[in-house]
Amino acid sequence: MSDDLTDLPGIPDRPALPDLRASDADRERVAEQLRDAMAEGRLDMTEFEERLDATYKARTYGELEPLTRDLPSHGAKVSMVKRPAGDNPAAIDWAERMTTGEPTSTVGIAIWSGFSRKGGWVVGRQFTGFALWGGGDIDLREARFTERDVEIRCFTIMGGLQVTVPPEMTVVVKGFGIMGGFDDRATGEGTPDSPRVVVKGFALMGGVGVDRKIRKAEKLRLKEERRRQKLQRKESRKENRA
Repeated sequence: MSDDLTDLPGIPDRPALPDLRASDADRERVAEQLRDAMAEGRLDMTEFEERLDATYKARTYGELEPLTRDLPSHGAKVSMVKRPAGDNPAAIDWAERMTTGEPTSTVGIAIWSGFSRKGGWVVGRQFTGFALWGGGDIDLREARFTERDVEIRCFTIMGGLQVTVPPEMTVVVKGFGIMGGFDDRATGEGTPDSPRVVVKGFALMGGVGVDRKIRKAEKLRLKEERRRQKLQRKESRKENRA
């Protein structure tokens, strides 16, 4: 049977098509489309998890088809262009992360309070974070960038700031602490074409943390992979008992 549903005879007219058995590859490709939709904000986390669970439980094309019916490029996605072996579906395409738009924000201030910049926000050439008896979260894992050279300036006075970057990003940490700490463990080279992010500033009786963490998309991919393997083992045990 062809991996491309449009190659199957009678699409979309033959009523027998929904009863055809789906393969593991079909389920995985639908899961990939759901991941893309979640990353684009078309599905929230709850709906994504519900559809994903239904995807791995589906046995026929008829059960898979409604799960992506309301998503863009449904026909193209279900036709399922295969990825090259070893290609990581969660890998960052830095070219797609670059934008000509205006920065979402250039400053974050927390005075006896907190601020957060995360998700698909747009980072300009420079962003400044300041925390006085407060805290801030600057997450670049899903961010888009107007420049390839970015400066994140962090200043804390008896407060704390946390900068989170993806493992693929080039990072240089130049800050220092005064009776406080400025973590520089995230310094290192990223993948080709990665933006170069310089984190600088000072922490006075406070702290600035800079950590590399995998993105939500990668966490979900790993979670899905474990779930898929678990289902495969369960199906294998059922077949062996039959």
